[in-house]
Amino acid sequence: MNDFAELEAELKKLRPPKISAGLMTRVEQELAAAPALIPGAGVLAKRRHSRINWLGLGISLAAAALLLTLVRVNVERTSAKQPRVVAATPVPGAVVPPIVDGFVPVGLTQVVYRTRDEGLLFPKGATEPVRRVRSHKRETLQWRNAGTGTSLRVTYPSEEVTFIPAPGQ
Repeated sequence: MNDFAELEAELKKLRPPKISAGLMTRVEQELAAAPALIPGAGVLAKRRHSRINWLGLGISLAAAALLLTLVRVNVERTSAKQPRVVAATPVPGAVVPPIVDGFVPVGLTQVVYRTRDEGLLFPKGATEPVRRVRSHKRETLQWRNAGTGTSLRVTYPSEEVTFIPAPGQ
């Protein structure tokens, strides 16, 4: 421990020597003479035209086209799965029921947040196996009272087990 303390004390005492005036004058003379010796020192000529990397540009455009094609395909698939909503218009001359002072169901939403394939089962007496699929859902029911404008929303979890025939397994 003492060795390091002594070494640190000696290192703290060290100082760089002063620069001589002769050295400074020689450095200034060399710096002043350098642009004259080297053509174009300090300033580079600008290019008049830019070079395009055609290979890189072509690969980039091909990748962008492929990405757009894949995105377009995925958009079409997801839109086909969404249910279509059709607005109901009253039939001319039809009698519209009066507004009832009570809650009327106005919506049901089911969100499947986990589906798990539990494998093959061989039920007794069956000729072919079945695959058991368990789905966990969250169902939301909504009612509205047209007379008062209040609404009631109830959400509860549910679980559904489905047996799917698996022939040839």
